[in-house]
Amino acid sequence: MTDLAEFTPRLDGLIPPALAVRSAKIHLDSLAVMTDIGFHDFEIGTPQRLLISVEVWLDETAAPDGDLAAGAWNYDHLRLEIERIASSRRFNLQETVAREIYDWIAARAGVRALRVGTSKPDVYPNARGVGVEIASFSGAAP
Repeated sequence: MTDLAEFTPRLDGLIPPALAVRSAKIHLDSLAVMTDIGFHDFEIGTPQRLLISVEVWLDETAAPDGDLAAGAWNYDHLRLEIERIASSRRFNLQETVAREIYDWIAARAGVRALRVGTSKPDVYPNARGVGVEIASFSGAAP
């Protein structure tokens, strides 16, 4: 059996400096969770669908060595923790849910910048959703 690495071209030194990787980001887009959220009487005790998106810019821009999972972020852990936070208690505000998720991710090693957004997709029939977003930076990206 032949090692696949033998057929992988070596590009070391061939990539121009202008194309060097300067940023690395992982994202989880529109994770749907059921959350007891809202301050209106009809919302209290009635879990609603909440979409949660996170973007995590990493300190390290290099790819993990050897294509091993041990060198990468654990997306399953990220998803499970967001689900745990969203179902951990009753929330009045999306801002509170977003902040709890934000704080948990921001405390992780290797995070350089962060954005967390939430959206209630089932509130207005003529809108895709209504929500909030918080970030560690101003503008579109850090």
